[in-house]
Amino acid sequence: MERYEQNLKLLDSVEEKLRKMNPYDYIGEVQKIIGLTIESKGPDAALGELCKIIVGEKKSLAEVVGFKEGFSILMPLEDVTGLKKGCEVIKTGRTVSIPVGEEIKGRVLDALGRPIDGKRLSLKEYRPIVSEAPNPLIRNRILEPLSMGVRSIDGFLTIGKGQRIGIFAGSGVGKSTLLGMIARNTTADINVIGLIGERGREVREFLEKDLGEAGLRRSVVVVSTSDQPALLRIKALLTATTFAEYFRDMGYNVMLMVDSLTRWAMAQREVGLAIGEPPTTRGYPPSVFAQLPKILERAGNSDKGSITGIYTVLVEADDFNEPISDSVRGIVDGHIMLSRRLAESNHFPAIDVLMSISRLMTDIVKPEHMQAARALRDMMATYNDAKDLIDVGAYKKGTNPKIDKSIQLIDEINAFLRQGIREKMSFDDTVEYLLSIFKKM
Repeated sequence: MERYEQNLKLLDSVEEKLRKMNPYDYIGEVQKIIGLTIESKGPDAALGELCKIIVGEKKSLAEVVGFKEGFSILMPLEDVTGLKKGCEVIKTGRTVSIPVGEEIKGRVLDALGRPIDGKRLSLKEYRPIVSEAPNPLIRNRILEPLSMGVRSIDGFLTIGKGQRIGIFAGSGVGKSTLLGMIARNTTADINVIGLIGERGREVREFLEKDLGEAGLRRSVVVVSTSDQPALLRIKALLTATTFAEYFRDMGYNVMLMVDSLTRWAMAQREVGLAIGEPPTTRGYPPSVFAQLPKILERAGNSDKGSITGIYTVLVEADDFNEPISDSVRGIVDGHIMLSRRLAESNHFPAIDVLMSISRLMTDIVKPEHMQAARALRDMMATYNDAKDLIDVGAYKKGTNPKIDKSIQLIDEINAFLRQGIREKMSFDDTVEYLLSIFKKM
């Protein structure tokens, strides 16, 4: 009898809670579909919260990206073919979180952290993909070089552990190939690679040709191809950064490589314009320029480990001063410019050393290395200034001793800067090679 009364009280309390519950808080209904956005009457979901849209017999994930005149504005993260007015929208009460753990090494994942390489992934720890950058006062200073295994970078544009640098280039100049070389040759503990807005064909090509089996074993690859929803392409960068942060917190020196930041910005532009943001420079809404520093500042050093960030920027019409290039260049700690002129003359990697800079090189290399790099840069600049006269035979030897010396050394400098795709050289050997050329001046 006593047990019966207890159960009765329990049922009464459940009934009372059900009476107070407002179904509107948990279930909404699609009212409008405009372009990339879905307007729903309810549920009472917060900005950034995930919802499930019932489309026929399937449930597709969507995210709340804004509010307008009493409606929630959602954007799909999955296919919503067959969506129509009246479809149910169910609040999930959670934001995007991804599984993390040592098991993700060597894996290829999508923008939501789900495996796409045909293998299972069983992890219990999850992390939200949106987080704050480390406190600037607890960040360790960048005082130690990190070898990229690429002579032109290690010699003239030395990158430190925890530095962020941009690779700027037009299409077809060799960004992905250079990233593959760095991923295979770097001395970082682990690579996290984000392929954002890539052609589907290029993904497997990058994994097998540019990265290779050895490179993949020590990497985590996050993929969001160009045909996927804009919101997924945005999440891919956040997911890759979150994986990198996890390994940094474990004490690793992480190499975070993103290809490309421009396609991420384009996806952010799609979302911003779809929800009604005003277009500014070249159609990019203000949110693009607000989000760039937030995501880039999450890389770098913490008090536990480091994330060295390398972000490629696809320069529109080879204009290195277009809005995204200009904004990124002002945030990162250096820039590597790839030249179409060098690529066309079969000079690979096509790094224009004179247009590129590492802002931290003076803090992380030895004085003799810095002296040699500056002197050889000066020789390259001297030769470039006189190149037209030299090529047409108008320069007379002996007229200018500095030009004479640059003519004498230019072939050796170019041989140093050129490097085969599978060729690898340690940091110490690169510095020794650089000094051997410098001593001939």
